[in-house]
Amino acid sequence: MATGNESERRGRSRLQGDPRNKYYIEGNAVRRMEAIPRDAELERLRRERIEREQLEEKHRKRAARRNRERELRMSRSYVAFLTMSVIVFGAFAILYIQLQWNLTARMRTIATLESQITDLKADNDEAFKRMNTSIDLDGIRNAAMTQLGMTYVRENQLVYYTVGEDDYMNQFGEIPEK
Repeated sequence: MATGNESERRGRSRLQGDPRNKYYIEGNAVRRMEAIPRDAELERLRRERIEREQLEEKHRKRAARRNRERELRMSRSYVAFLTMSVIVFGAFAILYIQLQWNLTARMRTIATLESQITDLKADNDEAFKRMNTSIDLDGIRNAAMTQLGMTYVRENQLVYYTVGEDDYMNQFGEIPEK
């Protein structure tokens, strides 16, 4: 049994750093004591570590190469899908180009026709003005009255007709006097 002085001494020795309790550690962790290896053993450990690292590097490279090869391999269905996609895209591109070309050709045709219409209207207006200036209406009236014996119409000579739905009338006989 420990006396009171002895338990006091133990408590103090822990607090004062007694050399007997030099490796006292709280908890369950214990320091590992290892002997310092010799040079030959250090060299062997270093070689083993280098070989292990080289082997690991070799495995990583081999795995990376297999992954690259697997990624580069394409199944037949994937190739067929890509081929069909390219064909469909090409067909749409060709169709789009043809539509654009047709549109451009039609625009050129429309521009040509519009310029032709403008030219024809200008020619028509010019011809109409020439005709109006070349006609001597007074000369025609004098010739009709003197040479042909024509006179102006009188009120009792006018006959009015109503036309039905048609916008013209055909004459199949003489117009009655009354």
